[in-house]
Amino acid sequence: MFGQSEPRHLLRRVLAEGAVIATAGIATGAAAGFALARFAGSYVTDVQIPGSLPIAGAAIVLIAAAILASLMPAARASRVDVIQALRAE
Repeated sequence: MFGQSEPRHLLRRVLAEGAVIATAGIATGAAAGFALARFAGSYVTDVQIPGSLPIAGAAIVLIAAAILASLMPAARASRVDVIQALRAE
């Protein structure tokens, strides 16, 4: 698991973790949004559930933003010597 300590492996791992967290958040939010829209639709007649294209577009934008947001911490972590960081802890 931690045997790969090359900077590119660390960079890839941090970016992948950011994408996974964003994907989990998007899936949870989309499911909750659809459930809330169905619930609100039973009380208000003008509630419409959006199609799949706006949902997919928003998901792509959010995943891209999460990857960009994790890029700087990933680059910073890839420049740190692993042994020195562990000794500092």
